[in-house]
Amino acid sequence: MNPVLANAAYDYFKHGGLIMWPITAAALILVAVIVERCVFWLLLSRRRQPEVLEKVLAAMENQDFRAAVNHAKGCDDPIVRMMYHGLTHVHGSLQGALQVAAGSEIKRAGRFMVLIDTCITLAPLLGLLGTVTGIMKSFKEVTGDLGVQAVSAGIGEALIATAAGLSIAIAGVFFLNWFNELIEGLKFNLETAATNVDVMVTKAKQEGFDTLTFRRENAAVLR
Repeated sequence: MNPVLANAAYDYFKHGGLIMWPITAAALILVAVIVERCVFWLLLSRRRQPEVLEKVLAAMENQDFRAAVNHAKGCDDPIVRMMYHGLTHVHGSLQGALQVAAGSEIKRAGRFMVLIDTCITLAPLLGLLGTVTGIMKSFKEVTGDLGVQAVSAGIGEALIATAAGLSIAIAGVFFLNWFNELIEGLKFNLETAATNVDVMVTKAKQEGFDTLTFRRENAAVLR
């Protein structure tokens, strides 16, 4: 880190008062979660395998569900993984199995989002608290000659705390909205894939394919 920037950051922290400690803690938590989520989405994008998804859908369209299961087996793509769970999970309905698998993927994608939201809410409130304590300090230091230096220190403390809290919240909102958009995209893809599976299985049932027996056979083989 640039020494000049490091010294400036230290000065701001020093003159921001005791409230800078919890504000800094909120900032560190926010940065840690953002980095973890960025790594998660980067790895998820690398695990996506649209060619495998196409093979699974094509096999199901031809009512070759065994081939669909074989294509999906061991795939790290969350969409394909959900479809595999639905096709091989014997307990409960197909729709229920797909919903459970999709919910698991969405929960994994939304991990730690509550911490980001909490830091965004908490940081400006801590900054406001720093503003109040800084102004209180200024009034406390007022003397007959107005104690200009003491008053200025209190006002400076108030402004630094406010700026720090707002800066954390502004940065956090950007990443929160970005991650929420990614989660919504994943949710849409999962719902679309689940609908396709449901439609194809329903069509196969209407044409006499015994999907329940198939799922039981695969569940026994895949244990």
